[in-house]
Amino acid sequence: MSRDTPEPNLDGSALRIAVVVARFNEDITSRLLVGALKAAERHAVKEHTVNWVPGAFELPVVAQKLAKSGRFDAVVCLGCVVRHETDHYRYIAGESASGIQRASLDTGVPCIFGVITCDTKEQALERSGGEQGNKGEDAMRTAIETANLLRSL
Repeated sequence: MSRDTPEPNLDGSALRIAVVVARFNEDITSRLLVGALKAAERHAVKEHTVNWVPGAFELPVVAQKLAKSGRFDAVVCLGCVVRHETDHYRYIAGESASGIQRASLDTGVPCIFGVITCDTKEQALERSGGEQGNKGEDAMRTAIETANLLRSL
């Protein structure tokens, strides 16, 4: 970061964060969840809950419900969509992303897109605790930083 860029506020001690996790590709999403929970602990998140849904397509509706509840400062959405031989990947990944963004914009509560979209299972493993880090951790840090920024505005 440059001298002009402020450090992110990653103090989670006053924040309540909901996590929504897709069961589809659970071998990957459970690793994302571990990363998110480690980040929540590392940044002293006051309270968190974990909610499981069937797949990435169901993340937005549950995120929206949680955001509208008034109980949470942010919602972290975790999933994994791997490209295969059909166009199904494109629809699920795109609708999941736009639905999560819509939930965030409609409620004013940050709903964070922590969904891995990749070509292969190996790429998903690399992004869920491998050489590419853990996108679940990244999503939790993003939730903390964004919730704190919104509180300060």
